[in-house]
Amino acid sequence: MKRLSLAGLAAARLPANRPRRGQRTGLALLGLLLALLATPALAHPALWTIKDQDTTIYLFGTVHLLPHDTDWHFPALDKALQDSQALYVEIVDDDQASMAALVMRYGMDMTHSLSDRLTPFERGRLERAARLADIPGGVASLNMMRPWLAALTLTVAPLTKAGLDPAEGVDKQLRATMAKAGKPVRGLETAEQQIRFLADMPQAMQLAMLRSTLRDTDRAMADLSAIIQAWKDGDEAALAWLENDLMRRETPELYQRLLVERNDAWAKRIAAMLRQPGTVFIAVGAAHLAGPDSVQSRLAREGIDAQRR
Repeated sequence: MKRLSLAGLAAARLPANRPRRGQRTGLALLGLLLALLATPALAHPALWTIKDQDTTIYLFGTVHLLPHDTDWHFPALDKALQDSQALYVEIVDDDQASMAALVMRYGMDMTHSLSDRLTPFERGRLERAARLADIPGGVASLNMMRPWLAALTLTVAPLTKAGLDPAEGVDKQLRATMAKAGKPVRGLETAEQQIRFLADMPQAMQLAMLRSTLRDTDRAMADLSAIIQAWKDGDEAALAWLENDLMRRETPELYQRLLVERNDAWAKRIAAMLRQPGTVFIAVGAAHLAGPDSVQSRLAREGIDAQRR
């Protein structure tokens, strides 16, 4: 499934060469879990501003996993946070207990073994992927999962094993900053909504996502590094190419479900926010702010202009 740019799933738990289908699809579903294992460098991720006479809305793309030493702050971003009266992120009800309950409800299948849905060759790949990722319980644990959860688990496990921490994700750090300042933090979606974007997919789509993940197990870290670098550089064109383009062409139903429909909903929320005076900061997965179906492009259809800072 791609990184799965779904913020809550990253917490519970989106290359020098063109990424192959498994990474690009897996990386877009978790929404987009981005990470780079590289020497710290000055980063300047993209920031947009939407304004009318009495309202200012900032739009900022996030990544949900980062090395501890990544410095991504810059003056305009810090000023925007300081000026904002509230923060909106994808979800806020992602405490461990709630997420574990949702995963048990929507992600586990104790009556049908996952391996029974795969060919003998794919079962071998599943066993190998479980070993490489050091999945607790090995393939036996994956066999109790529905395909979407197995794909997500195999996507995230190598990243956390490499030292990338969901607690260091940009969205988590923004939430902590605003909470410390005594400002409200609100969700655009609920954790259950996010999980059901995946859990409600047809079985065939879930299995296709898992097969893509299994095909490209060896390249996950290398391919993700290019995405995080594009985010740090504020290169929205590269993010769109790396995260969205292949999914749009090869799995248009998935692209529509995970990106377009959610961007449409968020654009409507932003349009409504413009009718209320004040200043707010909105932070969502970076893939949602890149490409022809970005939140900004959906806003433009309503005559609302987002200016790059």
